[in-house]
Amino acid sequence: MGVLSGYRVIELVGMGPCPMAGMLFADMGAEVICVDRGLQVDPMYAKDMSRRGKKSVVLDLKSDEGRAVFLKLVASADVLIEGFRPGVMEKLGIGPDECMAVNQKLVYGRMTGWGQDGPLANNAGHDINYIALTGALHGIGRKNEKPMVPLNLVGDFGGGTMFLVMGVLAALLEGKMSGKGQVVDAAMVDGVANLMWMCHSFHAAGMWNLAERESNILDGAAFFYDTYETRDGKYIALGSIEPQFFARFVELAGLDKNTFNSAAQANPSRWAELKQQLAEKIREKTRDEWCALLEDSDACVSPVLSADEAPQHPHNTARDSYIPVDGYLQPSPAPRFSRTPSSVLHGRRQPGADTANVLASLGYSEEELEALQKTGTVKTTATVESA
Repeated sequence: MGVLSGYRVIELVGMGPCPMAGMLFADMGAEVICVDRGLQVDPMYAKDMSRRGKKSVVLDLKSDEGRAVFLKLVASADVLIEGFRPGVMEKLGIGPDECMAVNQKLVYGRMTGWGQDGPLANNAGHDINYIALTGALHGIGRKNEKPMVPLNLVGDFGGGTMFLVMGVLAALLEGKMSGKGQVVDAAMVDGVANLMWMCHSFHAAGMWNLAERESNILDGAAFFYDTYETRDGKYIALGSIEPQFFARFVELAGLDKNTFNSAAQANPSRWAELKQQLAEKIREKTRDEWCALLEDSDACVSPVLSADEAPQHPHNTARDSYIPVDGYLQPSPAPRFSRTPSSVLHGRRQPGADTANVLASLGYSEEELEALQKTGTVKTTATVESA
């Protein structure tokens, strides 16, 4: 039984950060019910691991009957999460006012890029746009080169999913005391702005240059915090910031202690020179040779693994950090709980696979379900999987 066992979450199916939030809730034991628009599956999402552990119903939310079914489902839920542009849910007649009219304890989680208000609120956008507006994209990359795109991890999932999940869980905790629900406005620009807190703190202290890339201790400027190419064309990551960890790296790597010392660490004017010397040294061995020498120590050295290699690393295998689901490896649920462990309840369900079971839990009879199917209000796959 997961830590969220007993909670029911309704997820309006979309893309990116909202589905990941639903996946995390499902991994933690919540009953997550996806409201799909139809029975067809976009080929791009045929292996969508964010659907693991979730149920699926298909409702026509543009019909009065479909909205009535949806609001009955909402009345039974603890949480609703959606990732549409501002106003879309209101136009459908299932916005916060309508949903909270049938369930005053509902936590209504809204996931957008720009937020529910502001001049850009109704504009389209993607991860790259949201991190551009917050200074995060500007700070990632090499000096005098264009900014480096960090996949879609920073905006969609760091600034999006994680803040939506935090907001929903916080609202659930507050609701235990007040007996009331509320709307959570999770915007990726807000989340990423918060992720930048350390850079802003260092800048305020005169220890960070926000104007230039590769000029600071954590952005690749420091020779002791960067990636280095090895003899076999692969890379290692070095992060020996603290003096004791740096000294251990210097010792194990066989570097000249008179050149690579704490005074050099503290002198940014020498970083470029020492980075070049260190790069030449690192190219003398393969990635695996360096890791055999340095990884199992406080030198703060790790191999730069591809996503295909990562599941095979001994640390990840020892912790079962990846597990097989639906015939391929997926990241294991995180974080880990001592008494109520998370788990993947089942793999991806086909759209509509749980329509009959979910409606039955709401009190609909077989005859009522058949009537709703005939009008196209709800749809269900031919074979309903067991709950």
